[in-house]
Formats: sequence, structure tokens, C-alpha cells
Amino acid sequence: MKKQAGFTLIELVVVIVILGVLAAVAIPKFVDLKAEAATAANEGVAGAAASATAINYGAHAAGKVGAAAPSTLDCTNASIGALMQGGVPTKHTIGGSKPNCTVTSSDGGSTASFVIVGQ
Repeated sequence: MKKQAGFTLIELVVVIVILGVLAAVAIPKFVDLKAEAATAANEGVAGAAASATAINYGAHAAGKVGAAAPSTLDCTNASIGALMQGGVPTKHTIGGSKPNCTVTSSDGGSTASFVIVGQ
């Protein structure tokens, strides 16, 4: 007599149900990651901009030639981007009124803020 190997229909249905339950639990967690990633990206750009203005302030205070006077900086992509290596990332916009600037992302619409050091 031949012995058949394989899974029964009940075993296959149980596995499919378990995979469905796992997917239903995991999908909502991955959906929230996009908004959190946009917020983290904005905070990263704001941190980089704040660091760039602090380094510029220190260089200007030390008398380094080529450092921008902190009073000449404003909350624009051109002004802050000139201090940041590589400039401001393409999907981010810097705005606000100095010394309090905000970074806005075109992706998630979230914002993060930083202060121009030396103002």
C-alpha cells in the first residue's frame, strides 16, 4: 500500500488563518511608520540646521574669514542651506521669522523648529 505524504485541508486552513491574524496585527504598525519617519526627518534637518548655525556663530566669533555674520542669516533655504554641507534636502522648506525658524516637509506636512544661534 502506498503512503501519501502531504498536508490535510484542515492543516492548510489553520495556517492561512494564523497568517491572516498576524497580518491584521502587523499592518497597522507599519502604516504609522510613514508619519513617524516624516517627523523624524524634519527633526533631523532642524538639528542639522541648528548645528550649522552654531558652528557658523563660533567661527564668526573666532574671526574666521568667510563665516557669515549671524545677524545676516534669515529663515530661508538659501541662507541656512549655505551653512549646511549639501544644502537643505529637496523635500524640506525652511521658513519662519528669525531667530525662530521652522522646517516643513512636503511629504508629511509635519514641522520642526530651531533657533538661529547668535541672533
